[in-house]
Amino acid sequence: TGLLGKNGSGKSTLLKCLLGLLRASSGQARVLGEEPWHLSASAKAQLGYVPQEVSLYSWMRVRQIIEYTAAFYPKWNHELTADLARRWQLPLEDRVGPMSQGQQQKLALILALGHEPELLILDEPVASLDPSARREFLKTLLDVARDENRSVLFSTHITSDLERVADRVAVLQDGRIVYHNELDELKDSIKRLRITAAHDLPASFGVANSLRSEISGKHALVAVSHIEPTSVQELESQWQASVAVEDLSLEEIFLEMHGDA
Repeated sequence: TGLLGKNGSGKSTLLKCLLGLLRASSGQARVLGEEPWHLSASAKAQLGYVPQEVSLYSWMRVRQIIEYTAAFYPKWNHELTADLARRWQLPLEDRVGPMSQGQQQKLALILALGHEPELLILDEPVASLDPSARREFLKTLLDVARDENRSVLFSTHITSDLERVADRVAVLQDGRIVYHNELDELKDSIKRLRITAAHDLPASFGVANSLRSEISGKHALVAVSHIEPTSVQELESQWQASVAVEDLSLEEIFLEMHGDA
């Protein structure tokens, strides 16, 4: 599940409430069937988390911090962490402190994946990675999520990354989930209509289920959350217009849902 939202919409706050790092002021949350503020040790052992701002023991070496973290988990995949460190070019004897932000984020990902958690929660995990490293991470994430007993909640503002890996998407707006469903269903439902009429369209021109409209003379661009073929035919007949129905990328859909041109 990809979690989308503008800066300040509450993505990080939501994730921290789910993890018991913040206490919700109202409402309820359940993670693995438990209340987050009182998570049991067994539930915590099934969670993996990478925060937006990584904080690691700067004086440790990469090898040491992996071994230290592994000691907390009875089921730690040493082969996986060694393979990821090799693929992501993290020298095991390097100290953490002098490493770049991108390298530290890779290390945080390794620490979150090492015990192969049932629920992996990622808050902007690739923000500091270059395009090549991002692609490598997404490939690893797909491998991790392939297990049918594992769930991944992935918060990001990079919609193209989310489009590659997410099955479902949740859109957060001003602290509320305004959409949560299959990604394919979202892309099937929201379209853009490019309308060219025989005469100038009135300022009051509108289309049912519209999210945003731009009207300029004979032309209109209208984003709609649902459109029937009969509705297109009615527009063409009523306004003597040609109507083209355009597919949108996830980024375009996100902007349309927020009313942004």
